[in-house]
Amino acid sequence: MARASRTLVLAVCAAAAYLCLAPAFISAPAPRAGLEVDARVMTATFAGLAPLALMQPAGAYDSVVAMLQSWLVGGIVLVGIYGAAFIAAVANPLTKRRMEVRDQVVAEQKKAAGAK
Repeated sequence: MARASRTLVLAVCAAAAYLCLAPAFISAPAPRAGLEVDARVMTATFAGLAPLALMQPAGAYDSVVAMLQSWLVGGIVLVGIYGAAFIAAVANPLTKRRMEVRDQVVAEQKKAAGAK
């Protein structure tokens, strides 16, 4: 029984080695002598891409001044957002209310300790 399992393991290893040694890359077929170009496809391609040749890219700036203005506006907006977040963190009404309640509890504890 052990001899049969060794033979089976050896056969599986041999099959795996055979599959690993098989060619893994198949080259493309050889190019044909003449390349056929359909004029209709070429015309349609150039007609479709023609507007892109006339237009400026969407992210282009007209001048350095326009670029600086956009950075300035973006910086002001960013400072505004961070400022609002800072004010919200400092002026948290729940935290203020918790402090008031804590002060009231401490005052009542002192009053109760003084009455004893």
